[in-house]
Parts: sequence; structure tokens; C-alpha cells
Amino acid sequence: MNLEGRKIILNKPVAELVELLKDPQQYEQLMPDGLQKFEAIADGFKFSLKGMPEIALKVGEVNENKAILRSASSSLDFELTTAMNAVSENQTEIQMFFEGKFNPFIKMMVEKPLQNFMNALTDKIEKRYA
Repeated sequence: MNLEGRKIILNKPVAELVELLKDPQQYEQLMPDGLQKFEAIADGFKFSLKGMPEIALKVGEVNENKAILRSASSSLDFELTTAMNAVSENQTEIQMFFEGKFNPFIKMMVEKPLQNFMNALTDKIEKRYA
């Protein structure tokens, strides 16, 4: 299952975004409304939103082109990638992509909530940095 978020322009240089996205603690500021729990762990974070189960993510590769969050659960195989492209010295275009391997039943259950989650993350980031 593949999902795409919308492209947005942020008033931040790529280097600042890379530093922000490397730090698991910083993700709490980017979570959508309805956050009920957030806990930074050594290589990632756990969170839960109203109406959703707790999710644990590991911060993977973060560089000037992308930041990857991977599922910390062995039973769920997915990645959330934030693609970054410098528009100018002080502006960066970003877009989120979700890629997951789910059976058809799970896909049917999670597709809409995941798209809504990505949209909410994008809105929160845009509001904070645009």
C-alpha cells in the first residue's frame, strides 16, 4: 500500500530540517491534534492518538534528501518517508510518502486513517514552519 501527502514549502533550510528530524524528541511538536501519549526512546518514539492504537517508530536514515521513519513492530512492515528538496537557501519543499506491506483486510482498515494522519502531520508542519 502506497500513500502520498501533498507537497508544501517550508521557510527553513534543509540543514535545519535534517537536524530537527534526527531527534526523536522533536517529533512531539509535529504530532497532530489528539495526541494522547508521546514517549521519545533511544532510536525513535512511541505515540498514540485519540481513537488509534499506540504506534512505535524508529528514526532511520535522515539526510538532505529524506527522513525515514520505520515501524518498530515486527508485525507491521511500513515506512513513512519525508522527501526534502531545497527550493532556495532558506526554503525547502517537502512531501510525505507512506509505503506498507499489509494484507487486504488490514489495508482496508488502515488506509483512510493513515492518509488522515499524513494530512494532519503535513498541516501541522506547514502551520509551524511555512
